[in-house]
Amino acid sequence: MGELSALHMQDMADTSPGFDVAGIALTRFLELQVEINRSNSASKAPLNCTITYQGEGQGSYEIDLAPDRNLLTRVALYVLRCHDQHEFPSQTSILVKNDIPLGRGLGSSGAAVVAGIMLGNEVGNLGLSKDRMLDFCLMIERHPDNVAAALYGGFVGTYLSDLDPEDMARKEIPLSEVLPAPAGGIDTGLRPPIPPLGIGRYMKFPWSPAIKAIVIIPDFEVSTAKAREVLPTHYARADAVFNMQRIAILTHALGQFPPNPDLIYSAMQDAIHQPYRKELIPGLAEILQSVKPKTHLGLLGICLSGAGPTILALATENFHHIAREIISKFEEAEVKCRWSLLELAEEGATVER
Repeated sequence: MGELSALHMQDMADTSPGFDVAGIALTRFLELQVEINRSNSASKAPLNCTITYQGEGQGSYEIDLAPDRNLLTRVALYVLRCHDQHEFPSQTSILVKNDIPLGRGLGSSGAAVVAGIMLGNEVGNLGLSKDRMLDFCLMIERHPDNVAAALYGGFVGTYLSDLDPEDMARKEIPLSEVLPAPAGGIDTGLRPPIPPLGIGRYMKFPWSPAIKAIVIIPDFEVSTAKAREVLPTHYARADAVFNMQRIAILTHALGQFPPNPDLIYSAMQDAIHQPYRKELIPGLAEILQSVKPKTHLGLLGICLSGAGPTILALATENFHHIAREIISKFEEAEVKCRWSLLELAEEGATVER
């Protein structure tokens, strides 16, 4: 007999002044269908696992289906090996269905990390709570806004805890020492570094049911590493205060009904990352300067999603017109785009058995 489970994760977007602090889960999903056939203990597959893939990036070099190199299964193996299980149960097959674009600032890697943690928890029968799974996530994906939105759903604020020196040293272990090495490496039989307790904290904020998300997805990728390279190592106090003032207002403004366009638009301005990333994204400067609630009925606010290049526009109506206006600005810069209208995904990551 086989055991079948389905795991569901959402994509996420940053609300711009909430850079590395706040994120929202949206209704594009990463789904894993996992089957374990315990009736046959013999398995010729590496690590007892086979992977098939459907959806965004299918056929791309970015999608490696070898379980010792795929991010999902390497993350799952990390969780399993922390609990003295060194491979997948015999005859484990995983079908990945991914609707989240890769390298577009919509949290594809964060969703994959959450999926891998939940996969390890499920096939290993570990019984980890979501709060403990967040600790495991943060050993791999060091930005809590990404993984907390995918794990818990909704509109979330996050921070990394101030750990004692011993726990901080464990949390800061290089990623290469956390995940099983590419190509499997050599399984020494030793436990990898186990996460400290309470690495990160989160809180859900209210979200007005009138608000929907227009996501404009340009036809090119911006790597997170490249997007971070353009950021300064130090900021002026005025810029830090600018963002803190706005995120303090935004966490409440997005829960009001009816939403206040002037308040939300102003609260979605940013001085920490968007000014520096304009050079990576043709048309971004013009879009942020020209698409405003005063000229576009229904628009509430607009920002870069994550590292980009996706644009996130929050609105209550007139969605098609707003999307077409943003796309036309990209077209002037010779950038092709597609767009989707999404809603807040409140439930977070789930498992169906």
